[in-house]
Amino acid sequence: MNTNDLIAYDDGDIDTNTSTAPSLGDLVQIRYSRRQTLMNGLTAMSTAVFGSALLAGCGDDESEAADLTVSATASAATTAGRPVTLTGTVTGAADSAGWAQVSGPTVTLSGAATNTATFIAPAVATGTEMTFRFTALKGGAPASATVAVTVGAPALGFTAVAKSLADTVAVPTGYSVTVLYRLGDPIAASVPAYANNGSDTNFAQRAGDHHDGMSYFGLSGAGAPDATSSTRGLLAMNHENITEIYLHPNGPTGLESGATAPRPEAEVIKEIECHGVSVVEVSRTGTAWAYVPTSTFNRRITPNTPMSFSGPVRGNAQLRTAFSADGTAGRGTINNCANGTMPWQTYLTAEENWAGYFRRDTGDVAARTAAGLARQNVALARYGIGQGRAGNYRWTSVVPADATSTIFSRWNATLRAGTAADGTGDFRNEPNQFGWIVEIDPFNPQSTPRKRTALGRMNHEGCQIGRTVAGVKPAFYMGDDAQNEYIYKFVSNTAWAAADATATDRLAIGDKYLDAGTLYVARFNADGSGQWLPLVFGQGPLTSANATYAFESQADVLINTRLAADALGATPMDRPEWTAVNPATGEMYCTLTNNSSRTPTGTRAVDPANPRAYTDPKVDGRGPGTGNVNGHVIRLRETGDTSEATGFTWDIYAFGSGSDLDPATINLSGLDASNDLSSPDGLWFGLPSNPSGQVTPVMWIQTDDGAYTDVTNCMMLAAIPGTVGDGGTRTVTSTLNGATGTTTTRIGKAPGATLRRFLVGPKQCEITGIHSTPDGRSVFVNIQHPGEGASSAGSPTSNWPTNQGGAAAPATTRPRSATIVITRDDGGVVGL
Repeated sequence: MNTNDLIAYDDGDIDTNTSTAPSLGDLVQIRYSRRQTLMNGLTAMSTAVFGSALLAGCGDDESEAADLTVSATASAATTAGRPVTLTGTVTGAADSAGWAQVSGPTVTLSGAATNTATFIAPAVATGTEMTFRFTALKGGAPASATVAVTVGAPALGFTAVAKSLADTVAVPTGYSVTVLYRLGDPIAASVPAYANNGSDTNFAQRAGDHHDGMSYFGLSGAGAPDATSSTRGLLAMNHENITEIYLHPNGPTGLESGATAPRPEAEVIKEIECHGVSVVEVSRTGTAWAYVPTSTFNRRITPNTPMSFSGPVRGNAQLRTAFSADGTAGRGTINNCANGTMPWQTYLTAEENWAGYFRRDTGDVAARTAAGLARQNVALARYGIGQGRAGNYRWTSVVPADATSTIFSRWNATLRAGTAADGTGDFRNEPNQFGWIVEIDPFNPQSTPRKRTALGRMNHEGCQIGRTVAGVKPAFYMGDDAQNEYIYKFVSNTAWAAADATATDRLAIGDKYLDAGTLYVARFNADGSGQWLPLVFGQGPLTSANATYAFESQADVLINTRLAADALGATPMDRPEWTAVNPATGEMYCTLTNNSSRTPTGTRAVDPANPRAYTDPKVDGRGPGTGNVNGHVIRLRETGDTSEATGFTWDIYAFGSGSDLDPATINLSGLDASNDLSSPDGLWFGLPSNPSGQVTPVMWIQTDDGAYTDVTNCMMLAAIPGTVGDGGTRTVTSTLNGATGTTTTRIGKAPGATLRRFLVGPKQCEITGIHSTPDGRSVFVNIQHPGEGASSAGSPTSNWPTNQGGAAAPATTRPRSATIVITRDDGGVVGL
């Protein structure tokens, strides 16, 4: 479904009936009187066929049934997304009664054939009157009454949640939280319940750890894809990392400082399997959500799951390994952070901090240089894989029971002497198999995920598609999450066709849009303009003559995207994380979570798009932070409002800050106690299928903070942002460690009451991952690594989610990453 079609509403009011029989309108036109038509033209049988809702339009507030009296009332004036109740009262004995809409934006009436009907107020730009008629029938004669409801524009509809250090998820009054899917929950009938004491195994059939980016995909009652279903669906979610201390009975073995002995194989298998992706069925019965442990759709995708490569890099020599001699296949995905939801109903998962998992022994630089592979040393260093590193969790130290197994040794990128020069005898090229966007078909557990190489290789934080417009090439926006990295977009070679949204071969549609196109990197100019710079081999410095790195082909440019972006002079940013696109305006937002290396002057000096460097007075014993400690959210609007544009304008939507910090140099957005925040990370707009994504959509901001945690746990805020250029310019002076720098930036209108704290999480967690049902009345949120600061498995620093809602939990109860569902108690759209 074209998301724009959901904004430009079409009620399908066209004539598709080929019958020549007279219509009700024809009969009305030839009547002698209203009463004659109703009494003679509409018998009791026709009433049964058409129903009282049709007849309600004939009452005109007249009481034509002499012994019936009706009245109609509605709940008070309201705003978009709120539930409205229509109440009809009948005095006398009626045969039937019901409601029908008379005017205003068309809504779906629940309970229309009863005395009490409800609907969700639609999104409107300004105050709009809607009218509804209640009609009772007796003997075919109606008695009617009409009521008007005034609906206002979308507005945040909750009181801000206070900052908190409590070990619970707090949401506004009038909302409820349900814990849905937790670390270790079984997703197959043969898997026992999670003991949560470190003894559990088989995480290939359990929920993984560190729940992160997430998408909801609707299912019909028959189990087919249904983009409109809000009661049954699939959740696809990332499992970014692990809190290893809680996975084993007494914490991990062999991770002590200076440990050299092999790690236990069983422990490492568990840790590997806890990474990756879950696909799990969820359903709602009444108002209660639950996951379906035995669904045939349930699936875990781990670092050991077979993968295929697609796009320009498929089969390239730099992908060849002892596992895939032709460079077309690989195993698994890891450190999956943010995500993307494709309109053809597939899930994109982003490989973020994958480089840390690789071991590279001392001496490998010299060995590659001697082998004529010095160019590889440049590439490995640019991606943070220096020599002399053991790799995260020392997985390669395992001595497997099966001597032929390579599931541990594959994480050792060291060139092995005496093996094939093309890399097919070892795993020197294994790092090149990671850092991609991976596409998954959530509806087909037998499908092989595809790594989409045309979108480049980096620390992918996510991949958000922009608005889809028929005949226009779609764009996909991405951040590279590391200090001083870049913002990218990929523009497909293929223009969007709405019919592709319902195709049955979903990965083939992914081939169509994601395997050929142009990858661009952003340059932000001081005057508020910007350019998308194409990363195309043979253009500008992207040639074999480049002095820093000699590019050989377009595949080489995509494998070494960072080096290519460096060469083009892209703007280094303060850790680009999630991207989100406003479904009403098409503007793209990106969270820049923080940057400890930002300085007032020098190589990493402040610039207009990254204008702050300061000291944040953290007081929890860990000392102050420096640089751009609290982060900001940047946004851009592309020239001509088209995804194909190569130019844009930009400003900064909001700066993270404590409300008590200097408004001239740090708290530039004027945040107060209701909306101050630090380290914005997760970012998402409400769906255009409901009022939270229409007219003035709601934007959700999630935090991953280490700077403000002396004051509050991590949080989620709701915003109704304006547009690029709605503020002005500001000259900012940064002073840090004796250096001073000044830059002029562009700041959006102060958010004020249109930015409000909605949720605060439990101790030591990160709030990350958000999506909703199509109707916006259930919002799924992930709570990652609660209690991550524990020093031993027996002394957890959080007991969440067992203690959610005040439930009793022994002090030794281990915390678990988990997915929650948030609903309004009155059934309205969340946030409005």
